[in-house]
Amino acid sequence: MQGNINFFASQEGGLAVKIITTHKNTDFDGVASVFAASLLHPEAQPVLPRSLNPNVQAFLSIHKDHFSFKHPKDIALDDIGELVVVDANSWSRLDDLSSLAEKTSLIIHLWDHHMEPGDIEADWSCSRPVGATTTLIVGQLQEEKPGLSPIQATLFLAGIYEDTGNLTFPGTVPEDASAVAFLLGQQADLNIIRSFLRPVYGPKQKDILFEMLKNPTRVKVNGYKVSFSALDIQGHTPGLAVVVAMYQDIMNVDASFAVFRDPKTNRAMVIGRSSVDGLDIGAIMRSLGGGGHPNAGSAIVKGRHPDALHEQIMMFIKGHKQAAVQISDLMSFPVSYVPSTATMKQVALVLRQKGCTGLPVLDGDTLMGIISRRDFKKMRKPDQLELPVKAFMSDRIITVAPESSVVQAAKLMVKHDIGRLPVMKDGALIGIVTRSDAMRYYYDLLPPD
Repeated sequence: MQGNINFFASQEGGLAVKIITTHKNTDFDGVASVFAASLLHPEAQPVLPRSLNPNVQAFLSIHKDHFSFKHPKDIALDDIGELVVVDANSWSRLDDLSSLAEKTSLIIHLWDHHMEPGDIEADWSCSRPVGATTTLIVGQLQEEKPGLSPIQATLFLAGIYEDTGNLTFPGTVPEDASAVAFLLGQQADLNIIRSFLRPVYGPKQKDILFEMLKNPTRVKVNGYKVSFSALDIQGHTPGLAVVVAMYQDIMNVDASFAVFRDPKTNRAMVIGRSSVDGLDIGAIMRSLGGGGHPNAGSAIVKGRHPDALHEQIMMFIKGHKQAAVQISDLMSFPVSYVPSTATMKQVALVLRQKGCTGLPVLDGDTLMGIISRRDFKKMRKPDQLELPVKAFMSDRIITVAPESSVVQAAKLMVKHDIGRLPVMKDGALIGIVTRSDAMRYYYDLLPPD
């Protein structure tokens, strides 16, 4: 934190108008952060942008008597002297209030969990890499106003759960879980959360997904498998982010991007999703004037053809400094193996000496199968130890290419219930990757370069 949190004080000549606001296309983290900040600063007017997430709109329509927000048109911009910005750090994301950037006398207070630099220069700021901005403000509320109503706690919990995927997204930190525990102790209603955070997916969204799958583009860029789709739609359509997430799963790619253009307004919604580390969707969307997080983001652009947007996104990925971790980065080599003529007794000795749980079986350069410790359970008599390994090995060989991602390898291991994958290139065995290798990657236990 920087500066003094109590900056809302009388100025010479009277009090200026004080407002709290957030980014356009406001999600639950944005609206929860605005209201939470209003509890810290009751003299400030909470202002929401015109564009709101459909689930947020539904929530506020039912809770009108409990949450009072101003509209930008209700505020005279010339009268604003003090501003609190939550869940955003760039003027372009403030929609109707972005013109305040030209006001040099403005006092600014910033709460944000996005660590990428923005162009809002605050007099006071609280910015930390947590899963949701609501987490930061709830932490302050615990100290200053520990008593919340169940409805307030429910809104705050929605903000944290939405941005952390119910505490499952990679950006989630212990501070988020601590805030959730506090809010549940304040009687936050999980049934309400489940109702309003439910994705919008119906016949219209199903039709859009079907159209996207007709002509998808699937390419490999900088080590990532990326799919791109563009579709013309008319008017506002909720649930597009859910459609893009489903599209990514079906295409089985590391990242997916979709451009939904309204020809009448010449405006397009760009949505991106990623399931890998290193490819920052939020950074890509910020390059288009939007925002987001490493795994998800969006932007609204005007006057740009989908092909131009596609090219810009691809160029960004090509120039990205951190390429995806590939299987070739994790695999072990050279590979220990046994010939198909080796006896099970000899295999047991090699497994013990090498300290591994499985080995490929090779005849010359030909991969014949895989033998693992659990294959020894197939033996019923002690004298079967003298039988050749080909009698007990698994000849159902599942392999992986060296340029494959860790996610792809992990999916194969789970799908086929196997603990290792031979790494093949041009028909030759060049390495092996195990379940333990994948787990070391996922739990960030890899040794430094």
